[in-house]
Amino acid sequence: MRIGELAGRAGVTTKAVRYYESLGLLTPVRLANGYRDYDEYDVRLTQEIRALCRLGIPVEATRPFLECLALGHRHADDCPAALAGYRDAIDELTQRIEGLTARRAVLVAHLHEAAHRNSRFSPANGEEPMTDYTSLPADLPVPEDDGAAAHLRGARMPQLELHATDGATISLEALGAGRTVLYIYPLTGRPGTDLPEGWDSIPGARGCTAEACGFRDHHQDLLAAGATQVYGLSSQDSDYQREVTERLRLPFQMLSDPAWSLARALDLPTFTTSGLTLYQRLTLIIKDNVIEQVFYPIFPPDKHADHVLAWLSDNAHRP
Repeated sequence: MRIGELAGRAGVTTKAVRYYESLGLLTPVRLANGYRDYDEYDVRLTQEIRALCRLGIPVEATRPFLECLALGHRHADDCPAALAGYRDAIDELTQRIEGLTARRAVLVAHLHEAAHRNSRFSPANGEEPMTDYTSLPADLPVPEDDGAAAHLRGARMPQLELHATDGATISLEALGAGRTVLYIYPLTGRPGTDLPEGWDSIPGARGCTAEACGFRDHHQDLLAAGATQVYGLSSQDSDYQREVTERLRLPFQMLSDPAWSLARALDLPTFTTSGLTLYQRLTLIIKDNVIEQVFYPIFPPDKHADHVLAWLSDNAHRP
């Protein structure tokens, strides 16, 4: 048979067949016209080489197996030399695995050191939780406007006091003159703590850390555009939030509302996952203790601070 037929039956390329020949693994008969002539035995050898290579054995190391067939054995690994070939391949893989494992351990150590450098919390031994909360997957579901915040514009802030991460108590009905940016979010991730199961599949859930970093990076711009102060708010306790403000170096305070008091007072949207009741992501612009503007739904969260800044700039002289 011709080389093309051999290659097709053995499941390899003609280039591979020529390479096997160059190594002396295949020795076809030469016809009078100079063409190679292959037989069923060559098909068997080529198939054996292909199978061994798929196991990770280099082409050059298949020779003992082919020689075992040449001796008349039914299986290519019936000979001691073939068994030694298996052992050599296993030893090589073991060395590679050990090397890769050592490299992985070093990388994990560097990752944990970098992720916890500015955190007061250390991971548990052997823990490998998610640590990158600033990069957002490209396929996050987009939240839809369900009308849950349509009633908020023009509402007065309730008589409610919440604890801030600096230890102060903030009265929401007395935020003062000027505009306050109050962005409300579900849950910030913390190195060493996994997010709730299925977090990325919940529309509007993922992205709290990225959102906080956006407000951090634009904090001075927001003040220059007319905001007198910026607050973040969630249902996490102040200690949890304080770790976030320290690690991310946030220049503003977070407000803690573990009892969802603001949600009850203003009928704010929430959702439940993994036994947790969390705020839906939305932002209030409060002026003279009245809600002047509402952002809901918010997407993408990492660009939200830009949208708030643009609104402040466009409405800087609005009475």
